[in-house]
Amino acid sequence: MISLSIHPEASIEIKTAYHWYQRQVTGLGDDFLLELRTAHQAITIAPEACPKFSQNCRRFLLSKFPFSVIYENNENTVFIIAIMHNSRKPKYWSERH
Repeated sequence: MISLSIHPEASIEIKTAYHWYQRQVTGLGDDFLLELRTAHQAITIAPEACPKFSQNCRRFLLSKFPFSVIYENNENTVFIIAIMHNSRKPKYWSERH
């Protein structure tokens, strides 16, 4: 079984986006978390399925929200580096791994 770990700054990005969406419409933050959970499941089932985004990282695009999950796959571990807003500078997270 593949384990999943999340960079502390990616955790902050999740919380920030959750609270922002909750303030927009009650329950929308919960929808964001649900889509992230679905993404995490898909990534751990088939980590090589997503396209490479940089030399060592892959990118999973969320379908309902303008975010991507940026991650590394190392044998039995998937390491979530960033929950990147798609309109942000694309490599802001590159020093995290």
